[in-house]
Amino acid sequence: MEDVIAQVGPRLKRLRTERGVTLSALAEATGISKSTLSRLESGQRRPSLELLLPIAQAHQVPLDELVGAPEVGDPRVRVVARTVNGRTVLPLTRQPGGLQAYKMVIPADQCVPEPRTHEGYEWMYVLSGRLRLVLADHDIVLGSGEAAEFDTRLPHWFGSAGDGPVEILSLFGRQGERMHVRAKPTGVTPERSAPRTPRTGR
Repeated sequence: MEDVIAQVGPRLKRLRTERGVTLSALAEATGISKSTLSRLESGQRRPSLELLLPIAQAHQVPLDELVGAPEVGDPRVRVVARTVNGRTVLPLTRQPGGLQAYKMVIPADQCVPEPRTHEGYEWMYVLSGRLRLVLADHDIVLGSGEAAEFDTRLPHWFGSAGDGPVEILSLFGRQGERMHVRAKPTGVTPERSAPRTPRTGR
């Protein structure tokens, strides 16, 4: 909560400057003194509903936009793409820790293996294109609809098979968490077996 409140001041100032509104003009529109508005923006004055409501009305924005409150009841994941080592990565999970989901687009020119190791466990599914996966002594090409999972402590690399970009869905557990499929046919007891490396399939 304190972090949310601390961000209100900078958000107020950014909104006002983006709209080209001076402190004097905002003071006149809201009935709040210029000094109070200035202290709100600098964080020297704690925001209250009494102060934020007239400011929201003056800017004609929802109160939530000033406070930065998370959206409630909207199941959609707001993804923001970023570029990591030349690859387009869209994080699909919003909570830290545990399994992290990513959608990734790898360009065709990323086809030279550069194996590395790190803690964790990864599961990936090819959405389109052809993915080349190098894992320890294995060199595998996966097509659309195929999946693989592996321990990232093994030397590994994945990229395009060289004939075009590839789009994948990746689930990564930094602490070694693995994806578990809970659904099973009624009356069937799954057999326990030692995991194989790598595991691939459709």
